[in-house]
Amino acid sequence: MIGDGSLERFRREGRIVVVGASLAGLRAAETLRDKGFAGSLTMIGDEPHEPYDRPPLSKQVLLGKAAAERTALPRLRSVDATWRLGVPAAGLDMAARRVRLADGDEVPYDRLLIATGVRAHPWPREAEAQLDGVFVLRTRDDSAALARRLEAGPKRVLVIGAGFTGSEIASACRERGLAVTVAERGAAPLVGALGGVVGAVAAEMQREHGVDLRCGVMVTALEGDASGRVRAAQLSDGSTVETDVVIVSLGATRNTEWLAGSGLGAGPRGIACDAGCRAFDIRGIVTDDIYAAGDVARCPHPLFGYQFLSLEHWGNAVSQARIAAHNMISESTDRIPHMEVPAFWSSQFGVNIKSVGVPSLGTEILISQGSLKDHRFLGVYGYQGRVIGAVAFDHARWLPFYQELIETTAPFPPSFPTVDRRSDGQRPIDADFPDPSVPTHGPTVTLGGYSPADRRMTFTPAH
Repeated sequence: MIGDGSLERFRREGRIVVVGASLAGLRAAETLRDKGFAGSLTMIGDEPHEPYDRPPLSKQVLLGKAAAERTALPRLRSVDATWRLGVPAAGLDMAARRVRLADGDEVPYDRLLIATGVRAHPWPREAEAQLDGVFVLRTRDDSAALARRLEAGPKRVLVIGAGFTGSEIASACRERGLAVTVAERGAAPLVGALGGVVGAVAAEMQREHGVDLRCGVMVTALEGDASGRVRAAQLSDGSTVETDVVIVSLGATRNTEWLAGSGLGAGPRGIACDAGCRAFDIRGIVTDDIYAAGDVARCPHPLFGYQFLSLEHWGNAVSQARIAAHNMISESTDRIPHMEVPAFWSSQFGVNIKSVGVPSLGTEILISQGSLKDHRFLGVYGYQGRVIGAVAFDHARWLPFYQELIETTAPFPPSFPTVDRRSDGQRPIDADFPDPSVPTHGPTVTLGGYSPADRRMTFTPAH
């Protein structure tokens, strides 16, 4: 496009389609208009709602402090778009440059941004997932329905999974005065994101606030009563939890199924793209008219060994969307890479948790400020002799300093003293992340019998 006027014509008359009408999609649309794109803009979303903010859904909405329908994202400017809401994308024809919708309609594009995000993992047994009282939490409608049920005062809530969302839900339930059991297959809450050292602190917080926390177990079955309402859960240690509300918080699935067969490099781990958000096709060749941003994108980050990272972070979605939008309407020489340092926050059990970098890549942790015992500290993560992440429990004012250490690949452990470093923070210790090569859960399955007719499978739940 350089020098032949085609880019200017595209900026003036082109067609851009954004699939995914949530945070990343909206911020990308605003950036396109900010930067002078005057062509047609179409926003496609599978939900009937205009873009809304998700962090309040597991916090203020569940606490009854905000209504789910009042979580709309603020508009930073008019985007003058055609909105196709409530109709999911069903297919992509890369050669014809068309997005096919579930209602059979097709939307042509000159450039496409995919920001379809993720959805909550459902309970794997469909009949049990359909029991009244079994919830997931991802959308505004999920949150509204769950808030109504919590308001009704269930006798006990069971949360399956103690990641950030599951822990925030448990915190909200306790703040409402509800009895809560949390079942976590790992050794502690948050262990996959922050490691066992910090996970032990999270476990203490939950138990001190009255959560019946059970780690190292899985829920093997949900049981309903004659009216189809959930009444109990069976755990892999043989115990039973009587409950009338179950919240399945087992992580997320990236919304890429609609791209199957399109030729785009998309799958369960997201849409592979370069640092400028341009998507790869299945041959590994970067496209020039399809971009990805937000939770569904998976791109290399130079600060972290060029590993392809998929980040389900609010700030990442905003930053990546703006960069994708800029690059979509720029000359190749003016494109910029997405290099923002990941950041994340959570609020649970009265503690503000914030992190920068990628703590889960770390092998060691140094408590550089405060104390684990007090649940108020700052932990620095190290990997191969450099600072790679940091997490703060009620200590966030220092995080920008540690972010700079990450950006400048400062050596680990940090050599400087800190005024509030305790004796147990003098040396790094193993961060105690689960070994990804070793299964931490799952049943034992054995086969018996000699002839094919006698073959039997024995299922032994994990403990």
